[in-house]
Amino acid sequence: MVDVIKQRLDSLREVMKREKLAAFIFPSTDAHQSEYVAPHWQGREWISGFNGSAGIAVVTLTKAALWTDSRYFLAAEQQLKGTEYQLMKQRVEGTPTIAQWLGEQLAEVDSPEVGLDGMVNSYHETQALVAELRQKGGITVRTNFDPLDIIWKDRPSIPDFHVEIQPLEYAGETLQSKLSRIRKALRVLHADGMLVSALDDIAWTLNLRGTDVHCVPVFVSYLLISSNKVSLFVDERKLTPQVTTYLADNGVSLYKYNKVEDELRTYSEYNILLDGDETSYRLWKAVKCQEIVSSASPIPVMKAVKNETEVKGFRRAMLRDGIAMVKFLRWLKPAVEMGGQTEMSVDRKLTSLRSEQPLFRDISFDTIAGYQEHGAIVHYEAKPQTDAQLRPEGMILIDSGAQYQDGTTDITRTIALGPVSEKMKRIYTLVLKAHIQIELVKFPDGASGTQLDAVGRRCLWREGLNYLHGTGHGVGSYLSVHEGPHQIRMEWKPTPLRAGMTITDEPGIYLAGEFGVRIENTLLVTNYVQTDFGKFLQMEPLTLCPIDTAPIEMELMMPEEKMWLNDYHRMVFEKLSPWLEEDDKNWLKEATKPLK
Repeated sequence: MVDVIKQRLDSLREVMKREKLAAFIFPSTDAHQSEYVAPHWQGREWISGFNGSAGIAVVTLTKAALWTDSRYFLAAEQQLKGTEYQLMKQRVEGTPTIAQWLGEQLAEVDSPEVGLDGMVNSYHETQALVAELRQKGGITVRTNFDPLDIIWKDRPSIPDFHVEIQPLEYAGETLQSKLSRIRKALRVLHADGMLVSALDDIAWTLNLRGTDVHCVPVFVSYLLISSNKVSLFVDERKLTPQVTTYLADNGVSLYKYNKVEDELRTYSEYNILLDGDETSYRLWKAVKCQEIVSSASPIPVMKAVKNETEVKGFRRAMLRDGIAMVKFLRWLKPAVEMGGQTEMSVDRKLTSLRSEQPLFRDISFDTIAGYQEHGAIVHYEAKPQTDAQLRPEGMILIDSGAQYQDGTTDITRTIALGPVSEKMKRIYTLVLKAHIQIELVKFPDGASGTQLDAVGRRCLWREGLNYLHGTGHGVGSYLSVHEGPHQIRMEWKPTPLRAGMTITDEPGIYLAGEFGVRIENTLLVTNYVQTDFGKFLQMEPLTLCPIDTAPIEMELMMPEEKMWLNDYHRMVFEKLSPWLEEDDKNWLKEATKPLK
């Protein structure tokens, strides 16, 4: 692979010289600013060899560097090893920004010009980079060129898989009702219309789903909403007669996917709302109407608050997922003791058990099954060359989830496969305490996830421990497993938490070269109490799966934490046991017995 990356860099640099470009920037996004992208847009992975979902590769005529966050530090080091790429650890002291690094690398170049594809870089990101590079010796930016069109000879085409209707029995709200709410929100913002670029926002608005992106049930398209018209830009080969009729009945006009830029140029209303984080730089620049209302899209906040039908769907999906997890966990330790099991084999086993459940459509992300030191790689994905043999000792971290048509699941359990060290027990217990504290918290309606984040981390910080990823993210309703805008994390995220939002709780500690621990439930924000000081909210666990009690160091657990775990396990047993066969039920009864 090292030689392949060198050949690709050589081809890129030949094109750069021809185009008189001093550097080129490759983001991890697509033309819709997605987190997970179809193969057509996986250019950063193609040019660097790094396959994480977040990262930016920058190539000059003599150097190459890749920026990524803490989730991928260890994985990126391994994947970039032997190439000329230098790993840049974001948010780590001493790491330069892309503009700072380019300023240093291009200091001796006369009138340097940096290239990026304006179709896959957001307007806000591009504007910020242009301003910062201008200060670094007058570096200019070119946005109308994509070298991958020339050098990526077998580049996959844009996917054209069929779209399907998400029935009202799972969506809980009609397309027309959602459009009415969106237009009402636009009037509040004094906007006549808006361009929707985010694929999950389009799927949610139209009550449609697709399979264009691995693990995410979306389809490649744009949606233009104006005061009296709705236009969907999509490859019509994706639309079955049933979907075409459904859209026509709801007044949605159809246009070719690649005509969105032309339509924006001739958009006839006075103004249009564009979200600079979701809209590409090129499409933003195509708009010619009188005014652009630069504002966050109102759709993500609407989508984040689940309606009653969606909540019921989540509960049903979590029940089926819990059944699959119990079958898996009952199988796991005996299978490891018999020998022959690896990280990849347990991944396959878990996926097969989930696939037996009604309404299963896909996994919601590639399973992370990290044994021992691999558990310290936050987003580890086992490959044949790294696939570790499991032994009846130590711990395995398994982060997994499924797409059911009525809900999306996301769960992490760290499991002791046999004897574990005192260090492992202590770390495991501290992470469990952090997990429980988030689930115990009560907070005012409208508090942000950042304000709650320290509640979970407090017991870790006292020990000088920390993790650099977020504590929690929203979860879609048969949509993206990572859904915003609300989050629980150290960095300031002002989006208020409201009743009806789903969010994960997943603290973790990772000791490089040793082991990692993460424990995750998906939660529902619910009403707690109304007082003279306002409305207060709480967290209700939706995930139904026992938490391994074998590695717990009981002396570290507070009474309220033991009580929470006992109550949680009682609920898990009560909800799952009626659906289990006798052997699985007996195993679950033992796994959920109260702490002594």
